[in-house]
Amino acid sequence: MDHDSWSLRALWNSYAADIFALWHIYRIPIILSTFTVLIVIRTVLHLRDNREKVSSTPPPASPFLPAAKEKTPIQYPEKKTDGEKVPRRIVGGLKKRKSSQDDTVSAEKKIQVLVFFSSLTTTTEKTAKVFAEGLAKSTKEIASSTSTTFLEPEILDLSYVDYDDYFINPPKFDPEVQFFYLIFVPTYNIDTILDNFLEHLQETHNDFRIDTAPLSPLLGYSVFGFGDREGWPTEAEGFCSQARDIDKWMAKLTGRKRAFPLGMGDPKTDAAERLKEWKEGVEETLSHIALTGSLGEGVVGSGDAVESDVEDVDDDDDDEVLFDEQNIAQRNTKENKDGLNDLEDLGQTVVKATVVKAEADPSEPLEVDFTTYSKKARTAPAPTTKEMVPKNSPTYASLTKQGYSIVGSHSGVKICRWTKSALRGRGSCYKYSFYGIASHQCMETTPSLSCSNKCVFCWRHGTNPVGTTWRWVVDPPDMIFAGVKAGHYQKIKMLRGVPGVRAERFAEAMRIRHCALSLVGEPIFYPHINEFTSMLHAEHISSFLVCNAQHPDQLTTLKPVTQLYVSIDASNRESLRKIDRPLHRDFWERFNRCLDILKERRFEQRTVFRLTLVKGFNIDDEVEGYARLVEQGLPCFVEIKGVTYCGTSSSAGAGLTMQNVPFYHEIQAFVEALNAALAKRGLGYGIAAEHAHSCCVLIASERFSNERGKWCTRIDYQKFFECLESGQPFRPEDYMGEETPEWATWGQGGFDPRDERVFRKGKNKQPLPESKAELVEI
Repeated sequence: MDHDSWSLRALWNSYAADIFALWHIYRIPIILSTFTVLIVIRTVLHLRDNREKVSSTPPPASPFLPAAKEKTPIQYPEKKTDGEKVPRRIVGGLKKRKSSQDDTVSAEKKIQVLVFFSSLTTTTEKTAKVFAEGLAKSTKEIASSTSTTFLEPEILDLSYVDYDDYFINPPKFDPEVQFFYLIFVPTYNIDTILDNFLEHLQETHNDFRIDTAPLSPLLGYSVFGFGDREGWPTEAEGFCSQARDIDKWMAKLTGRKRAFPLGMGDPKTDAAERLKEWKEGVEETLSHIALTGSLGEGVVGSGDAVESDVEDVDDDDDDEVLFDEQNIAQRNTKENKDGLNDLEDLGQTVVKATVVKAEADPSEPLEVDFTTYSKKARTAPAPTTKEMVPKNSPTYASLTKQGYSIVGSHSGVKICRWTKSALRGRGSCYKYSFYGIASHQCMETTPSLSCSNKCVFCWRHGTNPVGTTWRWVVDPPDMIFAGVKAGHYQKIKMLRGVPGVRAERFAEAMRIRHCALSLVGEPIFYPHINEFTSMLHAEHISSFLVCNAQHPDQLTTLKPVTQLYVSIDASNRESLRKIDRPLHRDFWERFNRCLDILKERRFEQRTVFRLTLVKGFNIDDEVEGYARLVEQGLPCFVEIKGVTYCGTSSSAGAGLTMQNVPFYHEIQAFVEALNAALAKRGLGYGIAAEHAHSCCVLIASERFSNERGKWCTRIDYQKFFECLESGQPFRPEDYMGEETPEWATWGQGGFDPRDERVFRKGKNKQPLPESKAELVEI
């Protein structure tokens, strides 16, 4: 090999070695870069190819959907010509069904009501026939005002019908006919056809060859049962037990399409009245179906309002997961991200809650002071048309998610868990034990969502608006009054299909008899609060108004309400500043002025101090301070209640945990100590009543006891309206009601014996005793 060839070869080997070394050093970046470039090129080519295919091929016509229509532009609230906004008003009426919806009743559809009955002595049969005749007249009137046709109701005897024809699948003789079932049954303690019927329903649901809800095509169903309270005094002892079982299994088979709550009556006492209420409810439901094609808002069968509520579901609750742990956990996880928890989200939230620091982070900013004083005279700010809670604001979204119905721009309404509990016969809140107010007839609302405090135990963790002066649009009181009533009734109707709702209480719930102006915010802040309460009283709706003792001027001009509350959250200035976190600089002076005003008005209306006890804030060593405040204001009543855990919210800067919630025995000890301190001062108070389930105790003035020494804390509401309408001065004693029931007095617990106390996790479940009553045909 010559010298040139050798040199060339050596040079080539040197280059190859360098390239090989570079490859080993940079091979990974080179491979990744090459792979990325190839992916990008492939993606670009793929997208270009798809665009060419889409652009060259016309879309196929859908066999299921109608031709697309031009979208209707969004209608925004009208504005005045001078630029001033018109307050948003509540638009009534029902949403009309669309012809394109498969699950609605089209104009060509017909509704057939089937009335099933079982009877041994023909009593129930006669009742069913009379009911069907009256229903036929009602459905004709409904049909005349709608485009739906109602066929003549058909009466069927369960003893003769083939169950397979009606209770495995709805009848199919006419595809244009949809069915609605009504079932009348008495209760027996011997073997009858109803036992076979119940066995058929149970087997149908559990048959793996059949869908678990084969009757879901039905428009809905409802059951009415007759029973004898002499033989079976209570539901737990068997009153209308077969009707309740049929209602339960029909809920499973129809996919929870309970159109109206189970009705129950005793023909010896109240059957006629209960049947009349039930009939009115069924007719209203049929009218709603004719207008909208569905049972209403909520889940299938109106079974669950979209409300914050935690209640344990019994095993026999229609397989209906109203408040299951999985949904609660998911909801709490989502709410924790938003820094929100609802007042009623108690049980499961407590289990899932994470403990945070007990004291607020010093680095967090203090509350804003809107009332810093200055020697210079201030000019009034220019009027503004800003809305307190605009519909497109995060506050609106937050409150509606928590179950509020926002009325206008600054008012709200919501139903609480006690309303649902009372509808199901599971007990009312403390207001029934103390004052005779049934929770299912109580509307909880506020005309002002804004507040001047940011309390550490606030239901909303400070998510509602705050301010020291009214600077927003003012909605007229008549609009608010109509709106909150409509919102309340709408939410009540959404509970029609909830298992356990009693028909008679549902009918009563559609007549509001009381209004609690204590939802959230500061009701007395609303400029037209007197006009609003006058509208309540004009319809004989009693009023309980709660204020935070920060608006003495408004309190001075407030006209009499049924009962006036002032929140007393601390016994001294420093404690009040920490727990209420007021925005007013002179909060303590305002607080004391309000107490003086209450003392002046204690002979004009019933006044109440509300003490909300929070461990670590306002309990320790404050009994004497509270006694001094009671001596200053001399209220008619003092309510002592333990704080309700609303979830941990670091965003509020409070950091409350379950360690801040007192046990009931701690509340009792505090009440006894406070009562002793009041006795030392000779103020004439005593412990009158309690409601352990609400962790609440009532101390009353001796003015509200009769000559026999019995407490009379309840209110004669009819007498109150008579005194109010007379135009003459009157005193709280003038509308003092009957004696406080024995079960509500101190030491008795305060739970209404007519209702059934439901414990969590089935602790109270016991087998029903066999009834020894004779056969009863109702």
